[in-house]
Amino acid sequence: MEEARVIALVRAGEVDAFAEIIERYQAPIIRYLYRLTGDHEMAKDLAQDTFIRAYKGILKTDAELSFKAWLYRIATNNALQHRRRKKLLSFIPFTSREQDIPSAGNQIDCPGEALAIHEALLKVPEEQRTCLVLHFVEGFKYREIAETLGCSEEAVRKRVARGRKLFIGLYNREGGGV
Repeated sequence: MEEARVIALVRAGEVDAFAEIIERYQAPIIRYLYRLTGDHEMAKDLAQDTFIRAYKGILKTDAELSFKAWLYRIATNNALQHRRRKKLLSFIPFTSREQDIPSAGNQIDCPGEALAIHEALLKVPEEQRTCLVLHFVEGFKYREIAETLGCSEEAVRKRVARGRKLFIGLYNREGGGV
């Protein structure tokens, strides 16, 4: 079913229509969040929260809204909020530092080159990493990224260029490059 029609059905009170949105965007949103957080379980939790927030907020949005950009904006905000909470919790002495160390189970799924790519990507600063993932992995155009992140297209261009250069350097240093 067409996205605009599904959104119209949800706004009209047909709650079950939102399931189509979840089916369509769940896997891409989880992949996106995984690339931002480096933790598959956290990515799934953040994705679930993203869809809950989208469902609650869909009635308040403009009918002309770019739904995909709006949904990715919610996901991005969730990832940023998670990172801020994680930093705050790391300062509390009663928190175990084991939570900050990625488990081996998260990396087993990534063979060889994919692991090198993932590790290099996680070392790129968050603003640049977010733009890189949205552009190269999710296929967003600079305009869509700017709309999603609430910044200018020029800022997105610079972040992508700087992030790409840094990523390539990190990837080559990690032994993943030629």
